[in-house]
Amino acid sequence: MQLYGLKTCDTCRKALKALPGAQLVDVRAEGVPEAVLEAALAEFGDALVNTRSTTWRGLSEEERAAAPMELLKTHPTLMKRPLIDDGGTLHLGWSRATQAALGA
Repeated sequence: MQLYGLKTCDTCRKALKALPGAQLVDVRAEGVPEAVLEAALAEFGDALVNTRSTTWRGLSEEERAAAPMELLKTHPTLMKRPLIDDGGTLHLGWSRATQAALGA
């Protein structure tokens, strides 16, 4: 199980603690593999881009208008976190529904 997020993110830390078998992939340092990013965009669409983040608020209008894939490649910290890949099944965020689906 791969957990894509930031090692400094409190929500990602909670998810890691609840999922002892998960391996953290720090998106700031390592990025997200393109295949995973494409699958996540296909499943979650624009919800994958965190428009409430500090990174988003720092972008210009021109940058915000870019396609989600380009935004996430350029600014991986814009991704809503955590993105959990459980053997090909993707989960976004750390909601009660995600926790229940993963048995956490």
